[in-house]
Amino acid sequence: MNGYPAYSIVIPAYNESARIDAALREVVSCIREESWNAEVIVVNDGSTDTTAQQVLDFARQAPEVRLLENPGNHGKGYSVRHGLLQALGEIVMFTDADLSAPIREAGLLFGAIRGGADIAIGSRWLNRKLQTHRQPWYRRFFGRCFNLVTRTVMGLKFHDTQCGFKAFTRSAAQTVFQLQMIEGWGFDPEILFIASKRHLRVEEVAVTWGHDARSRLSYLKDGFHMLREMAVIRWNALVGRYDGAIHPVQRPTA
Repeated sequence: MNGYPAYSIVIPAYNESARIDAALREVVSCIREESWNAEVIVVNDGSTDTTAQQVLDFARQAPEVRLLENPGNHGKGYSVRHGLLQALGEIVMFTDADLSAPIREAGLLFGAIRGGADIAIGSRWLNRKLQTHRQPWYRRFFGRCFNLVTRTVMGLKFHDTQCGFKAFTRSAAQTVFQLQMIEGWGFDPEILFIASKRHLRVEEVAVTWGHDARSRLSYLKDGFHMLREMAVIRWNALVGRYDGAIHPVQRPTA
């Protein structure tokens, strides 16, 4: 054994004081019940509430958990990149703090990677019967419009690019996230676009999912930003910014 965890679970967090304790209890409980050799990294994105202190307090009785601080507020894309590039696991993943996809579904992603995938992405739309709490109709409408645009403009043929539940081999994560540039919500199609350019095998996996009404995503405002970010992605590809060399982050001596 090399002393490193088999899995790293990254949770980006911005002002998550109302949800982070319950999320960590659920994640740690799952890790222990499933006997996963895993670490949990909460990436604090410049929260102005008590999120960071709550994570530190929780970590005192849960050695699986550690806190990673961003230098201020930078966005979900930045937080996920920061966490996954610092993760120690052989398989690394990220999940949203609301656990809309139950953490126990992570085993499905891990299984897809053990089966040969470089990246496994949770999907809300492969099997809609698995949705325990559906989104309002307007969110479904805008989500499908955005998915159509990603298929047309980005050439991404997935049913669901935006589900915040994705896992990677360590090598794939190092490749994708060293090249990822989008720091906001539009980072999801960017990482899948990079994976395609780098000829990584991506498997879409149907997962149980329940909409959280407290979601901060605005499909009008954030949807506009994501469309603009897709134009940035296409430009980055045109000028070769996703073709650079990769220099994996070295893990500390175990």
